[in-house]
Amino acid sequence: MSTYHERPLGPASAAEWFRQRSYDYGQFPPEDLARRKRELGLTVSAVLPSRNVADTVGGIIDEIHALNERAPLIDQILVVDADSEDGTAGVAASHGAEVYSENELMSGYGDAHGKGDAMWRALSVTRGDLVLYIDADTRDFRPQLAYGVLGPVLEVPGVRFVKAAYRRPFRKGESIEEDGGGRVTELTAKPLFNLFYPELAGFVQPLAGEFVADRELFCSIPFLTGYAVETGIMIDVLKKVGLGAMAQVDLGERQNRHQHLRDLSRMSYAVVRAVARRLRQEGRLQQLREPGLPESFFQLSDYLHAVATPEGLKLQEYVEELVERPPINEVLKVK
Repeated sequence: MSTYHERPLGPASAAEWFRQRSYDYGQFPPEDLARRKRELGLTVSAVLPSRNVADTVGGIIDEIHALNERAPLIDQILVVDADSEDGTAGVAASHGAEVYSENELMSGYGDAHGKGDAMWRALSVTRGDLVLYIDADTRDFRPQLAYGVLGPVLEVPGVRFVKAAYRRPFRKGESIEEDGGGRVTELTAKPLFNLFYPELAGFVQPLAGEFVADRELFCSIPFLTGYAVETGIMIDVLKKVGLGAMAQVDLGERQNRHQHLRDLSRMSYAVVRAVARRLRQEGRLQQLREPGLPESFFQLSDYLHAVATPEGLKLQEYVEELVERPPINEVLKVK
């Protein structure tokens, strides 16, 4: 096994971490990474949580296969599908991926609660020493989205968790706003991290869906369900291994689906709830509540969204359920 479990000295600040632990994918040619992976005797599982992405998932899998022909880096391509109605599972299987229904994995926990739950359940069937998560809705998928984040975890002693960084242009019709994507990241996640977890302020894309860690690390932390998952992972990895064991890699530009502003509001709420949950667990947030009210009370929350529509003013109500899955090694007895 490699020495990547050695914990490095932590940087004194986010600015220092940014200088020490920010890389460019060009520093890590895939052929060199394949050679290093072979020397270390490691295997890699790529997990693609998927929901109605039949138009993109096949091309992503093909790009990973093409990468493996140049540099054998990904040993297992695993698609965890949300029982998509557009045939995502069939497309993924026809392109050579292992396909699982998120609701059939860890079925004792009931139906899956969104992306975070799918990612957590995927750990029960991954076989790699390293687990690489990849979003399945990326258009014009480039190979560095599959191998770039592997660079530091294979080549830099002490690095155990690597997050993608990239530019996200916002395209609407023929117009392009170069930095218009990632609105939840810029308006919610980054301000909250600056205020409550300033060590994480140096991450360009803290909510990026492309990131990697050793399976041991992922299996030792809880996973929040739904859109809260990346926020929770960032905080929990920081607590578990320290900032010095975390890194980011510039992968260039990424173009994926953009959500409607109304949906982004609910996504932002999930990020806020994830941070609030961790602050409450740390004793830094004391919310008013009746004596004896159980912690499970905070799992369900009504989200009221007032909107103006062509048909008039409406008040939409959603019940947002935030479930925290335990570290999967406590469930599967993973050593």
